Order: sequence, then C-alpha cells, then structure tokens
Amino acid sequence: MTTAQDHNAPAATPHRPRGVDFIDCSLRDGHQSLLATRMSTDQCMAVLPMLRDSGYSILELWGGATLDSALRFTGDDPFDRLDRFRETLGDPADGGVTIRSLCRGQNLFGYTPYPDNVVVEFLKVAVRSGSTRMRVFDALNDPRNLITAIMATKTYNGHAEAALSYTTSPVHDLNHFLEFARAAIDSGADSLAIKDMAGLLHPVDANELIEALKREFPTTELTLHSHCTNGLAVTAYIVGMLTGVDHLDTCYGPMAGATSQPPVELLAYFARELDIPINADLSLVPKIDAALRKARGELADIDKDPEHMGNPWPAEPTAEMRPLIKQAAKLIQKRDRESLDQAIAIIEDQILVPQGYPKIDRAQLDAQVPGGMLSNLHNQLKEQGKLEQLPKILEEVPRVRKAAGYVPLVTPTSQIVGTQAAFNVIQGKPYSFVSEPFRDLLMGKYGRLPGPPDPDVLETVSRGEQPATQRPADYVQDTDLQAIYKDNADLIQSHRDLLLLILFPMPAKQFLTQRQQSLAPATA
Repeated sequence: MTTAQDHNAPAATPHRPRGVDFIDCSLRDGHQSLLATRMSTDQCMAVLPMLRDSGYSILELWGGATLDSALRFTGDDPFDRLDRFRETLGDPADGGVTIRSLCRGQNLFGYTPYPDNVVVEFLKVAVRSGSTRMRVFDALNDPRNLITAIMATKTYNGHAEAALSYTTSPVHDLNHFLEFARAAIDSGADSLAIKDMAGLLHPVDANELIEALKREFPTTELTLHSHCTNGLAVTAYIVGMLTGVDHLDTCYGPMAGATSQPPVELLAYFARELDIPINADLSLVPKIDAALRKARGELADIDKDPEHMGNPWPAEPTAEMRPLIKQAAKLIQKRDRESLDQAIAIIEDQILVPQGYPKIDRAQLDAQVPGGMLSNLHNQLKEQGKLEQLPKILEEVPRVRKAAGYVPLVTPTSQIVGTQAAFNVIQGKPYSFVSEPFRDLLMGKYGRLPGPPDPDVLETVSRGEQPATQRPADYVQDTDLQAIYKDNADLIQSHRDLLLLILFPMPAKQFLTQRQQSLAPATA
C-alpha cells in the first residue's frame, strides 16, 4: 500500500494560493448535463477554434455519452468528430491542446463491463486518434475496474487520469477515497481527479479531501470536477483554488450552472480577487457565449430549462457583484462551515440567480442525482407522458441507492438506480419488477458494492444464486473481433467501425447502414 512516506516529498502546504488551470467541458459534460448530449459535431466546431485560442492546455471533448448520442441522435461518426477536433487543436507535442475524454473504466463508453481485449483495442484507437488524456473512473470505486483501462492508455502513450466517484453515505468516508486513490496510483495512474458528479461536495469536505490527497500525493496532478446541482460547486471550487488543486473543470455561461459545471467567468472574478493566476484568456468570452447560446437555442426542444441559461457575463464584475465577490471571498478564506455556508448563500442567491441561473432545489441534495441522469430522466418521462412522476421518482432514488449498498450515482449506476426507482413508483410496489441491470448490480456483476446491500432486496433479486466475487471482466469472455467483422463485412469500412459495432450494436448498425445507403449510387 502506498503511504505518504513512500513519496519522499514534503507535504503540500495547506491554504496557500497558487496558480490554477481551468479545463473547459462545455462541448462534453456541459451539453451532456443540460441538453442530453445533443450537440452535433458542426455545433461543436462552431465553438472549438475559439476555445483553442483561449489559453487552455486541456479541453474535455469526447467520451462519456458523446459516442452513443452521436450515433443515435445527431447522425455523426464519433471518431470523425474526434479527428476534426484533433485537426483543429493541433498536436500537443508541438504546442497543441490536449483532448481529454471520459472513460468508464471496464465499461469504456458503454454501460456494461467489456472483456479486456475490447478495452485494450478501443483505448488504443482512441489514444492514437488524438484523445491522449483519458479520465478513467468506476461507478463503484472498485479499483479492479480501472486496471485494464489504465494499462491500455499508458501502453499507447496516453495519460491515465484516475477519478474517484465522490458521494456521501455512511460508508464513504475520507479513508474510502484515500484507499481508492492509493490503489489507482499503484495501478499506474498518472494523475487523480475528484469526480463529484452530483454536486454533493461541501466546501468543508472539499478542503479536507484535497488537503489529504495533496499531502499523500504531493507531486501528482489533482483535478476537481463538480456540478452546480446543489449550489455547492462554485464555493467548493474556490476552496480548491486556495487549497492547491491543479485543475478545475468549468463551462462557459450558457453551458454552465444548474446541473452543469460552474461558469468560468465567475471563477475568473474570484481568482482575480484572491490574486490566483489562471490559464484562461477570457477575451473571447462574448463570441464563445454567443455561439453556445445559439446552439442551446437550436436544441430548445430537449432543454429542460431554456429560461435559465444565464445572461452573458460582463468582462468585469458589475457594481452590484463587486462587493458580493469581496464579501464571499473573505468568508471562504476562513474555511469554517458557518462562513462557507454564508458564502454559498451569497454566491448562489445574490450572484447566480440575478445573473439568470436557476434557484437551487435543495431536494436534489438528498436524491444525489447527477446532471446527465436528471437531464435524461426528464426527457424520457416527458416522452412517455409521465413527467408528473419525476418528484416521486427522485424521492425513491435514495431508497433504492441505499438498498444497493450506497452506490455512487454515476453512469451506469445512476441509470440503473434511476430506472429501478421509476419502476418502483410506476408499478406502485417496490421491486415487484426488477430490471436485469439492477439485479446484476446487486449480484456483483458490475463490481464490489461500497456497502452491504439490503438483505431482503438481495434475496428478492438473487433467485437463489450467490453474488459474484471476482473482477467483473473475469466473467466476460473475450470478444471474437473476426466473427463480428465477418457478420458485418458489408458495413465495416475500418477498424473503428468494428469497435463501434461492439460497443453500440444497434445504433452503430443503424448508423453504418444509413451511411452505406447514402454512399450507394443512385439507380435509374
């Protein structure tokens, strides 16, 4: 086990401001959280050259739900999208911008554990295609689900960033996260990230967790990623700046706030107030804002809150904002819970709401629903004409999560728990119908649960079988790539097509079929 003493380096000095680098997520997590991942490649390309010219060394652009949604909804080839991104951003070795992608560990960009040979093949192609930094996480914080993805990324000269899925529960204490970080570093991770997908990280806890990670891994890059869902993220980010985090994930105004990341414009105000250097050149904010605002307007039919995308941020804080920023900054520097809660109230109620962002619904703090999950759940219920059931389903989510051993809610567990909560509400009797993914989750097919599952629910779903104890991938046979190629030889034009068919069989086949038909010569 790795310990602080193993690193032979002095502990990081707490509470000492230093420079922080922002990483923009507008073209990946921003529209995944707010617009159900519906931005097309062309809509992204209208913004990307301006992001390239704004001082970033890393941009998050690919992975997560973007591959699946590109095939299903926007009619784009995910690898063609990556090619266009890479061509625009240049080679990082020659001063270009690094592309970061989100990878769900053994689940890759899908929803179930894949065999090792598929994980290795896909990450080889992804890294060679230009996504040289992979953020690898596991929904259960089971380090066994990261090993192959980390190894494959590094084998093909990529940077493997291991992200801990942050949540709160009786079993998720500081030691839980430190143990995960130790295992990830021991597995070869190049850097670490705190992935607070549901916006649950209170600034007090952010201070404690960042200090602990920096104390134990003082030479390892650390990124903080959160969502504004519960009104904690902006203040937690400012604490992160002061506590020594290296990177902060942000979005631009129209793709920020609500269930997305904090707005980079507001964080830049606070960085200036606290005399903390940042990397981002914000001179192009008006043009980037306009392009993203245009894209969000074009996708208004799937936007769950088009009235609250925020107003354009001025280059300098307004006369009304300036004293509020100063007051909040002083409170945050005190670090105690009472002062931080006062700062949260100022930032959320007196800065963000007047700026056009939605007032925070504190009920989300109990449900622990991440932004992408809430966006998709909203749209699915709307399509089924059952949107009125959403409040009851959100009340059911924490009960289902507890029954599943307090799993963090992030893909795929967020979808699994959310779907089971919906079944429980719609059926009127909990667990009268159990989805197969929920059964597999409780039976250990996705990995080791953080805590013990509810014994009565486990008995209901187990059907007399014993839960799995080995690494999930050990139960999955290697995929016969040649057989899939033979079965789909008429559709496959490249190794990339083959990989898309493996991960997303139905949408990829439909996409490739439509592509083939569009290329076929017209008959007389």
